[in-house]
Amino acid sequence: MHIYCRQDILLNSINTVLKACSTKTTLPILECILLKASNNKLTLVGNNLELGIESTIDAEVQEEGSIALEAKIFSEIIRKMSGEVIEISSNNNFMTAITTEKSKFQIAGQSGKDFPALPNVEKLNSCKIDQLTLKEMIRQTIFSVAQDETRPILTGEMLQIKDNNLNMVSVDGYRISYRKTPLSIENRDVEVVIPGKTLAEVSKILSAEEDEPVTIYFEDKHVLFDLGESKVVSRLLEGEFLKYEQVFSSDYETKILVDKKHFLMSIERAALISREGKKNPIKIEIDGDKMIITSNTELGTAREELDVVLEGKELVIAFNPRYLIDALKTIDDEEIYIHFISSLTPCIIKPKEGDHYKYLILPIRVNA
Repeated sequence: MHIYCRQDILLNSINTVLKACSTKTTLPILECILLKASNNKLTLVGNNLELGIESTIDAEVQEEGSIALEAKIFSEIIRKMSGEVIEISSNNNFMTAITTEKSKFQIAGQSGKDFPALPNVEKLNSCKIDQLTLKEMIRQTIFSVAQDETRPILTGEMLQIKDNNLNMVSVDGYRISYRKTPLSIENRDVEVVIPGKTLAEVSKILSAEEDEPVTIYFEDKHVLFDLGESKVVSRLLEGEFLKYEQVFSSDYETKILVDKKHFLMSIERAALISREGKKNPIKIEIDGDKMIITSNTELGTAREELDVVLEGKELVIAFNPRYLIDALKTIDDEEIYIHFISSLTPCIIKPKEGDHYKYLILPIRVNA
């Protein structure tokens, strides 16, 4: 293999595929980045057997071929090289020379033929969405993916196509996050669970530009995100996901309309008193047109008061402040509705208009 390419473009591509390279593995080849050169294109691949990422860039290819290079040393060499154009060549013994005008490295590589191929995902079942929209949907749901491995299915998010909407749902046992967006083209119904780690990495690669699409392809065991120059393949999680539709009840005994920003800031201030002990809740009292938020711990006390519009009964309820803060930070609306049934049942946060997001949060039982 013998190629020339630009250092900045190559480094950007390396940073993309590094996210799928193993750091601890019994298979040393998985700690490598695969370089494949042909047709004046250089394709880089990282693959840890659960997540695979491929990135293709323009290159001047003098000799086609492939080589697997240890990801950490290769990325550091390219990062620290000065000079716009980098020359990479490898011989039959897999020794690889990396050269610029004033620098030259030689590192040992491995045969590209030994690198595990990414799963081939058939492009039969798919949907297309703006990269920015998907990036936002991940941001607005990823925080409530379960970190506890005792229920592996909940360490992922459900991605569902239903009634020509794309729905994303995450559950960690204490809260549920739901986000939906309409799809422009009619698609077959789909329901898969994608590992949270995969979505976190996909989110970093997705563009913040509105016009750039991503196509998502679904199979029984894998999902493929096709971003054009980059592709991400991930295994899917197996198991029964929560039937979330049954949990989001439309019933309520108490319903309030509240300014989201003021509510968030009030909880954050009250939480300052409870931050030392994770189990210290904040108490919310809805009293007529007022909401009173209090925190009482060994550190001291805090009291916040803000205006609300109340429909239904007055109520006293307590929450882990972190769960409220996580949800409120992802909402861009100025005002939100919150539905309550009782002090022992979950609250549901909804938009003032529409139904494009819902957040369910379990309360904490407190002594009177």
